[in-house]
Amino acid sequence: MLCLNIFLTAKDATDVDTLRGLLSEAMQLSRQEPGCLRFDVYHSTADVRRFTLVEHWESQESLDGHRLGQAYTQIYKPQVMPLVEREGHPSELLG
Repeated sequence: MLCLNIFLTAKDATDVDTLRGLLSEAMQLSRQEPGCLRFDVYHSTADVRRFTLVEHWESQESLDGHRLGQAYTQIYKPQVMPLVEREGHPSELLG
């Protein structure tokens, strides 16, 4: 299993509502993809500009497929990425 934690910060607070909508849509589409075990998007209550994505993928092949899918190619990469600073953290689940 591959686990990813991705931290996004809106470059401009005026884009937060747009990002909420885009990330919510991408989350729903991603959850339907083959090999997606978990795909959650969190919006910080401490800093309105911060979002956290928690993704669990069955395999590298599943993640690679996700990066070719609609959520990534039509929403995340072209619409979300230009509006945010991104920190990606591949992680290992303990236990």
